[in-house]
Amino acid sequence: MKLKTSNTKWILGALGIVLLIGGLLRWGVFQPYLIPSPSMEPGIVPGDRILVNRLAYRLWAPSRGDVIVFAFPKDTKRTFVKRVIAAEGEKVELRDNKVFVNGNAIQEPYVKQGDYPPYGPEVVPTGKVFVLGDNRRESEDSREWGLLPKGYLLGKAFLIYYPFQRFKFF
Repeated sequence: MKLKTSNTKWILGALGIVLLIGGLLRWGVFQPYLIPSPSMEPGIVPGDRILVNRLAYRLWAPSRGDVIVFAFPKDTKRTFVKRVIAAEGEKVELRDNKVFVNGNAIQEPYVKQGDYPPYGPEVVPTGKVFVLGDNRRESEDSREWGLLPKGYLLGKAFLIYYPFQRFKFF
């Protein structure tokens, strides 16, 4: 009888530790988000659920190509998902339906094709990033409301986990 009680206590203790660690990771490191709009199509579509690393930008600077989640600067209760196109010190320009960073056209295989208006050139100052949605025609981004202060970054998206048939890492 004593062995059964000991095993039960051990199992409950282990389960408690797993739940505690999982809760701490969920609360402090990994955050799920639901994609509500088509601004990141075709790679991320409305209804996708993504997982975001909340520690990423406390440890590293954002870099070109990162898919980020941030508090919308004009209403911090809203969160947006966009892609970093240019970081501090880089010159960004949009023309002829292409993006140029420091004068060179960048390869963007993730972009939904279509026309979008020109922008810039503009040099990204310290403490800010230039972000765009992958669906440039349906995206409210840095072209509209300006450069994103790094203080608004909530984390780096790294995984679509639902629906299961769309499971993929970025």
